[in-house]
Amino acid sequence: MMRLLARLPLPVAHALGVAVAWVVYAFAPKWRARIRANLEQAGYRDARHLRAAVAEAGKMVFEAPKMWLRPPGELRALIRRTEGMEAVQAARAAGRGIVFFTPHYGCFEITPLIASADMTLTALYRPHKKERLQRMIVEGRESKNIALAPASTAGVRMLLAALKRREAIGILPDQVPAKGEGEWVEFFGRPAYTMTLAGKFAAREDSAAFLVMCERLARGAGYRIRVLPAHGGGGAPCAGCCSASYD
Repeated sequence: MMRLLARLPLPVAHALGVAVAWVVYAFAPKWRARIRANLEQAGYRDARHLRAAVAEAGKMVFEAPKMWLRPPGELRALIRRTEGMEAVQAARAAGRGIVFFTPHYGCFEITPLIASADMTLTALYRPHKKERLQRMIVEGRESKNIALAPASTAGVRMLLAALKRREAIGILPDQVPAKGEGEWVEFFGRPAYTMTLAGKFAAREDSAAFLVMCERLARGAGYRIRVLPAHGGGGAPCAGCCSASYD
């Protein structure tokens, strides 16, 4: 089924995802209550934002098989525009390692492809508990220029080694860290346990940090990727990459 979904044209996959998401919204009271509570906490109480949030959740699920199972060249063709890579190239030319922070926003699965086109990327990830799905994710995410580092001490060593080689690394800064590896901070008026690893990498003198976001275009037309300098790059104090992800 996953391989069949991966072959669907993007507009069809997104349309199917939206339809299924509304079915889930209607028959899953816990998810319905959670999505409404999160929107209200962020200050969005209107029907327009609710409809958008439900639709984007469905699109995310149904585009994932394509991101994991289709060839990189086919996926790169879906990226219609990339903004901000000039600053990344300038940092590389200056001999600095690159730190990419990619929050769970939009189609975050496609963002490594902008780096792997002309540089080596080591990405930190949390292994999935289901073995079969784990194999599929690893096979889909790893490629010629992309290596995966598990969210562990060994994985962090892999990231440090990559930066010493002046390569690029990727971190999802809004993942929940393991016990003892994060700090409690206020997020939209509530305590949130957030990682400190992102801030430590952003403050390194030998690297430049960037925030990467991939936005879905309307009607399955593809994606736009935006690359922005992250807080704390080049040794400046980090204001909290997790909260900065939502600026």
